[in-house]
Amino acid sequence: MLTVDFSRFPLAPGDRVLDLGCGGGRHAFECYRRGANVVALDRNAEEIAEVRKWFAAMEQAGEAPAGASATAMEGDALNLPFDDATFDKIIISEVMEHIPDDEGVLAEMVRVLKPGGLLAVTVPRYLPEKICWALSDEYHEVEGGHIRIYKGDELVEKVRAAGLAPYGTHHAHALHAPYWWIKCAVGVNNDKALPVRAYHQLLVWDIVGTPVVSTLTKAAEKALNPVLGKSFVVYASKPHEPGAGA
Repeated sequence: MLTVDFSRFPLAPGDRVLDLGCGGGRHAFECYRRGANVVALDRNAEEIAEVRKWFAAMEQAGEAPAGASATAMEGDALNLPFDDATFDKIIISEVMEHIPDDEGVLAEMVRVLKPGGLLAVTVPRYLPEKICWALSDEYHEVEGGHIRIYKGDELVEKVRAAGLAPYGTHHAHALHAPYWWIKCAVGVNNDKALPVRAYHQLLVWDIVGTPVVSTLTKAAEKALNPVLGKSFVVYASKPHEPGAGA
């Protein structure tokens, strides 16, 4: 399940891509399949170990084009272990809402992004996230949980203030917003509740269902994304001239 739209965030074979706060690696895997040289970085050692295993399995299965490479490593988003202007593209998906110093993370990404390079940032959308917080403290009051809710224009302005030039936004995952509202209402960890199990089955059908079912769910989500999309995505480029993004 991808949040970044690669028609708005084009990759070329050989691009150096950083998936920052990669989690389970979903965007890193897609970049690898598209022929990029990918670095998946996260502070969670267990997740990095799993991502590394999947990279190896993809290589063995021939899922990535010749010349593509993939590395999984632990690291600190506020102190990236890379030289200036290392990457052509950077993805940071559903991470910034967890980090107290979000402006510091943006500054580090700008530092390691090449002039002319692209950044994709995704965060939970304001209204769906606000409803989750209203329904459940357990949803966000956990170690490493969400510490802020972004308004769309706030995130765009932070990206611009970091020296980047935003060029597009959209919403994604409308079908997932009601799922999380249900979980928050019945208990975030109560996966056995009937409404949770029933709605989860719908999401499974969306991903692995028959072509007819998948077509219907994707059409419904596309229509609902502007209203209910759970994620907000910002795309930006790094100007060639210092300060041009402002």
